Amino acid sequence: MTTEISLGLDTFGDVTHGANGQPKPQDQVLRDVVEQAVLADQSGVDFIGLGEHHRPDFAISAPEIVLAAIAGRTRRIRLGTAVTVLSTDDPVRVFQRFSTLNAVSNGRAEVIVGRGSFTESYPLFGYALDDYEQLFEEKLDLLARLLREDRVTWSGQTRSGLTDAKVYPPLGPEGMPVWVGVGGSPESVVRVVRQDLQLMLAIIGGDARRFLPYVDLYKRACAQLGKPERPIGVHSPGFIAETDAEAREIAFPAHAEMFGRLGRERGWPPVTKDRFLDEVEHGALYVGSPETVAQKIAATMRDLGLARFDLKYVTGPVPHEAQMNCVRLYGEKVIPRVRDLLG
Repeated sequence: MTTEISLGLDTFGDVTHGANGQPKPQDQVLRDVVEQAVLADQSGVDFIGLGEHHRPDFAISAPEIVLAAIAGRTRRIRLGTAVTVLSTDDPVRVFQRFSTLNAVSNGRAEVIVGRGSFTESYPLFGYALDDYEQLFEEKLDLLARLLREDRVTWSGQTRSGLTDAKVYPPLGPEGMPVWVGVGGSPESVVRVVRQDLQLMLAIIGGDARRFLPYVDLYKRACAQLGKPERPIGVHSPGFIAETDAEAREIAFPAHAEMFGRLGRERGWPPVTKDRFLDEVEHGALYVGSPETVAQKIAATMRDLGLARFDLKYVTGPVPHEAQMNCVRLYGEKVIPRVRDLLG
């Protein structure tokens, strides 16, 4: 276990309900996200990650803009995404947006790129799902080159090539952390190693220890390809309240509403309270009191040898006030306790 551990929070800007029981306007949800991030900074949270989506149930479609607003009101928290959907973006523009964010935040930016778990961005930006694998492979290759080379010459099939291109603004000598979100395919793990980037495992269901083979594969691939081992992180959902009972009472209806909606879209079985509680007790839902959540996070970090854990602190329409309390408890109670448990 590395002594340098980091504990962050992630949100997709889930659309919440107002006092009238109706969904809040997305502009208000975005302002709420900024307030949550400011509180996270004040409470000692290490990182805030904003996920990119293009749906009515999530308000964040341009995370870098929201992160810039957060940067202007915070002093120490690191700022990033969870994730940037690189497949349907342009790597040059991704680099420019984050090198700009890194500059205005005094070196606090980092990016987590991925293919995303939703497909709305493909038709929205004119990409074909048939090119799913090639888009990500090529665009990740170009982004990695931009991060490491002062002038880039590159060619591929999914966008026009570059010849001795200089991209502005450049990163400073310290560079910028770039993670790749991986949902659990061996090929994706090896791709991260090949590009010498950092591995972020998205564990959203089941016992986290089932991802141990991917951690082992990462280490073997580093040795075989002659790449250094970088920090490994995990992103998982959860929610914190004063007691286990209160956390479950707040989290379950929102969880059921969101996954019920997604289930109707994707043909999943209905969400049940028993299934929810099984994930809380034995799976990848970190729901409970600060002590319960801290114990579970520490166990996951110890079992997988992690340097980073990011809690997606809201799923579905959890009220803003409850989210704020969750953020405060995570920063003030969960993080110190995890550090204590890990020594």
